[in-house]
Amino acid sequence: MQHFQFYNPVKILFGAGQIANIASQIPQGSKVMMTYGGGSIKQNGVYKQVVKALSGFEFVEFSGIEANPRYETLMKAVEMVKRENVDFLLAVGGGSVIDGTKFIALATYFEGEDAYTICTQGVKVQKAVPMGAVLTLPATGSEMNNGGVISRESTHEKFAFSGGRHTFPCFSVLDPTVTLTLPKRQRINGVVDAFIHVTEQYLTYPVQADIQDRFSEGILHVLVDNGMKYIDNEEDMDAAANVMWACSMALNGLIAAGVPQDWATHRIGHEITAIAGLDHAQTLALVWPGLHRVMAESKREKLLQFGRRIWGVDTVEEAIARTEDFFRKIGEGTRFSDYPQVENPQAVIDEICRRFETRGTLLGEHADIDYIKTREILQGRL
Repeated sequence: MQHFQFYNPVKILFGAGQIANIASQIPQGSKVMMTYGGGSIKQNGVYKQVVKALSGFEFVEFSGIEANPRYETLMKAVEMVKRENVDFLLAVGGGSVIDGTKFIALATYFEGEDAYTICTQGVKVQKAVPMGAVLTLPATGSEMNNGGVISRESTHEKFAFSGGRHTFPCFSVLDPTVTLTLPKRQRINGVVDAFIHVTEQYLTYPVQADIQDRFSEGILHVLVDNGMKYIDNEEDMDAAANVMWACSMALNGLIAAGVPQDWATHRIGHEITAIAGLDHAQTLALVWPGLHRVMAESKREKLLQFGRRIWGVDTVEEAIARTEDFFRKIGEGTRFSDYPQVENPQAVIDEICRRFETRGTLLGEHADIDYIKTREILQGRL
């Protein structure tokens, strides 16, 4: 096991009715800005619950944060934070709203001309507006970590960032009942996103981190066992609760402690979203099988372990095939041909490889996935 430091200060309020308790988690006298997306929280009753919980606070609202939060939109929120003297942020939504709110928290104190360098160059900001979160869509784990991913519309780029200790939410509310009105597409995406978050930290090479491996396998089993029930039956609160907690545990730092990590599937997927507009989880399901086939030899030991412990199979190809079958069974496409809205997949592949070549991008746990291997991975997904 590799050396590590593990730190996660996020307080979790889990269960039905927990939104009512957020007032006790926000410092008294704070001026709050509630951030949210397209307005679905006003249809499912979450907005009303949050407004009631904030009745003792002065608060303003910023809506319109996109499913892939855009830098241009978020900078308008930063202007509002400064203009209104906001000193606490409350993200109400899925991972995109929470990611965007973390960026707002950092960019408020950014000194310079282009706050997007927080993402592109990893520029560190030593202060952020404190924030909390009310999760409405389990998927990304953003409610329990300090990272995010932000798109820039003007350049068709999508990059990740981390604010260190400054962008952990102070608290997050996880109420499984808010999933009752989620569309099936979002449920599918959530299960796939969490599953691949786990494999990015698990399917690398052995370092005898038995606890992390078993935790990872446990999360994967929960997603496999509950995924279809959660997707097909919105009334199944047991399945919803287990999926919601699995999504948080998949990316809160616990299973990443002391192990090598990959993240190549995500990095390639981000480019597909930025260029072609596919949902984040759709890109992950598309890339994952190709990447693991191309990189099968370097990942062989962990793929065999994954196959035995998750799927009960004995070969690398069976492990990959069973995973791809799982994605397809729950309703996620795994090839470009499954997404007719991408009119010219070859042009998308060419542009991603051009970008990676220009940037000198090297991905994966061994930094051995270059633009040539990226092309091999993606050509196999046509």
